[in-house]
Amino acid sequence: MCAIDIIMVHIFVSCEDNLVRKHVGRIRMKRIVITVLILLLVAIVGLVASALISYRKQPELTEAEKQKLDSEGIWKERTQAERARIIENNDEALKERIRMIYNAREEVILSTFDFRADDSGKLMLGALINAADRGVSVNVIVDGVSGFTKMRGNSYFQALAASPNVDVRIYNKVNPLKAWQSMGRLHDKYVIADRGNYILGGRNTFNYFLGDYPGHKNYDRDVLVCCENPDENSSVKDLLSYYDNVWNYKESKAFIRNKNISDRKKVKDTRKELLDNFEAYVRDNIEFLSDADYEDETVEVNNIALLSNPIECSAKKPVVWYQLTQLMKQADSKVKIHTPYIICNDYMYDSLREVCDSVEDVSLMTNSVGNNGNPFGSADYYVNKQKILDTGVEVWEYEGGYSYHGKSILIDDNISVVGSFNMDMRSVYLDTELMLVIDSKEINQMLGEAMDSYEHVARRAFADGTYYNPYNVQPVELTPKRERRMKLIKNFLLWTRYLF
Repeated sequence: MCAIDIIMVHIFVSCEDNLVRKHVGRIRMKRIVITVLILLLVAIVGLVASALISYRKQPELTEAEKQKLDSEGIWKERTQAERARIIENNDEALKERIRMIYNAREEVILSTFDFRADDSGKLMLGALINAADRGVSVNVIVDGVSGFTKMRGNSYFQALAASPNVDVRIYNKVNPLKAWQSMGRLHDKYVIADRGNYILGGRNTFNYFLGDYPGHKNYDRDVLVCCENPDENSSVKDLLSYYDNVWNYKESKAFIRNKNISDRKKVKDTRKELLDNFEAYVRDNIEFLSDADYEDETVEVNNIALLSNPIECSAKKPVVWYQLTQLMKQADSKVKIHTPYIICNDYMYDSLREVCDSVEDVSLMTNSVGNNGNPFGSADYYVNKQKILDTGVEVWEYEGGYSYHGKSILIDDNISVVGSFNMDMRSVYLDTELMLVIDSKEINQMLGEAMDSYEHVARRAFADGTYYNPYNVQPVELTPKRERRMKLIKNFLLWTRYLF
């Protein structure tokens, strides 16, 4: 064999060895990737299973706990006059929040489930930074899901959190290592200014709920409450006490720990953008914002009660649900309920049946299957509508085109209830929730007129599948996309209904 042949053999063997090594390497890498994916899948399944198991059983109130709630009642003796009004319009809701923050001189508190840096969100951020720059103490607390998906790494929220006089906390941060508490969410929505005036209701802090911007929107409502000289017996003190408990709860953690991020160019630029945007808004609305006297816009009320769920991240006992149904059972003649979704267990169905047995006229309005923005709510209503009707409640389906998000109860001609509480198992057993109960014929009339306006875009549903349609409402068509999602949930995921 000549030297050239020997060299060629060596080259061939060397190439063959390289190919073998590459093939073995590819096999090893493939095995590593498959192993990692399997471990990741096992971890996800374990986390989901942990969350499902942790919240599978809904806690019950003991008879002793019910008796305690009954004996304490919801009403307190108020020693200072309080005034209130309903905020029905989304654009008005944004303006009132901005006005309250703009006129604050000592402290602003904001609690919200969902905060986004869109048009209305940026105005709110600018208003809060502007207040802090004036020396106002600003505390903001947001639920962990929004904190993770909308705020984490976002320079707009970093600009707020890094500002002097500002503290931003996240309730129950998303943490895969604590899956057993993952479903306990902060669902409260309120703004408090100078420990005297507040807005409380069901609106989140972004365009769907605030302002008059193009695109999708949800209809909701708030209550504005003001007290010229609040004392220890004022309703705002009850709200502040509740806020203090949530703020100091062990799972309410700082959004950022390093305020030095304010030196970053992007954060500086973002901060300037927010303030410039807010100052332009102030110039355009200065006449409205400068009028901080609410007296001519509100009515004096007899009393205000604050109902709240336990604040822990674990499964909760149904405190607010029990108090609301007890309140409804005391009605003389009429109860009207508005809720975006209605997802009940047997205890909740039984409670509604007891209300209907006690009161002659009980009605409930919720989104129709086609109009419901929550696919789980849509699927559950589709499957369980008959169970709802079997309680005796008169059911109306809203067909307004945009999802109705209002959470309100009207009782007789003097009691009004507004807040964040949906008639579903999530609000009953999982989330923090707040509802204001107001004793006032004037507020009752305001709320009644607002609720009636929505019911004029609704049809009454009967058990046989027919409808009473006195307002000639055209039902919203169930789009193919929504129908596919609803059927997927109905057929495969409805057993997790207690989480939604």
